[in-house]
Amino acid sequence: MTWLKVLTLVFMIICFAINIVVLMQEGKQAGLSGTITGAADTYWGKNKGRSMEGKLINITRVLTVLFFVMAIVLNLPFLKY
Repeated sequence: MTWLKVLTLVFMIICFAINIVVLMQEGKQAGLSGTITGAADTYWGKNKGRSMEGKLINITRVLTVLFFVMAIVLNLPFLKY
C-alpha cells in the first residue's frame, strides 16, 4: 500500500467519524421557553465543556481541522503546474 492509499483510508474514516459525531449532537434551538428562562444561566450552560455535549463539540472541532488538513495533503500531488 502506498502512502496515498493509507492517507485516503484515514480521510474516509475521519469523514465517517464527523458524520457520526454531528448526528449525535442535540439541536441548538431552545424555542420560546429557552429565550424566556435564559438557558445560559442553568447548570448545563455553566458546565457545558464538561458535559457530553461539550465533549462532542470539541471532538467535532478536532475532526474538522483534521478533515481540512487531510484534504489539503491529499491534493498536494495534484497541484503541479
